[in-house]
Amino acid sequence: MPSFWRDEALPFLELRSVSRGQGVCYARHAHETFSIGAITQGSTRYLNGRASQLVGPGTVALMNPGDMHACNPTDAQAWSYSMLHVDAAWLAAIQDELGYSVDGSFRPFAETATTALFSGLQALQAVLVDEGAGQLEKQGAAIGFFSGMLAALAPGQVTAPAADPRLARAAEFINDNFSLDLSLAEISAAAGLSPAHFIRSFKRRFGMTPHAYLVNRRIQVGRSQLRRGLPIAEVASNAGFADQAHFQRAFKRHVAATPGQYRRALAPAGR
Repeated sequence: MPSFWRDEALPFLELRSVSRGQGVCYARHAHETFSIGAITQGSTRYLNGRASQLVGPGTVALMNPGDMHACNPTDAQAWSYSMLHVDAAWLAAIQDELGYSVDGSFRPFAETATTALFSGLQALQAVLVDEGAGQLEKQGAAIGFFSGMLAALAPGQVTAPAADPRLARAAEFINDNFSLDLSLAEISAAAGLSPAHFIRSFKRRFGMTPHAYLVNRRIQVGRSQLRRGLPIAEVASNAGFADQAHFQRAFKRHVAATPGQYRRALAPAGR
């Protein structure tokens, strides 16, 4: 069973850990956050966009916001890892302060996997979950790690974002109307493209179909509302799922945990 960590004093961070997980697999998905994870046991096939690589213990995987990815163990073996989700606006502010951002917006990383950050990430996570560490120590450790990460991966390994504005409009339309039963005609019209051309272009840009993007958006909304303690049935309805059963199945495919497990693990009284 996965474990989750979150601290109201550091709302820009969320940590997920799995120890000797057997059969813990994920559907291809994306996050609104910047995500960085450390593999501590077992080998896994890491997909990020069109790239696929076999990685093992000591590897750190990096995922920009919106990157379609999946990371699943080979041969159904047990594996252990931790994943830190970082608010993109918070990280963008650090990029901007240190001169790695031109306009203050988040600047994506070209690197998808590295071993150079492993020990530092492990040290940061140890501080975050240490009940004896204070808020100042935790915040300082987080800023210190990500400042060092920028120095290690930049400037040659940080890339400026490039996006077709028509596809960006379509993604924004889905993000704004996720709770509705959207049709392909509505979404492609928002992009100003024919359905056939839109489907090909959207999948090439985001690594997933418009329907998969919509489901992923609903899951991200569901996670946010579960963190606030809303009832699962209410969250399912708010996120646009037909019923709680559909929400349960989709959530487990994306998060490898049930909505109930996720909500209980992040409840304020449970930290």
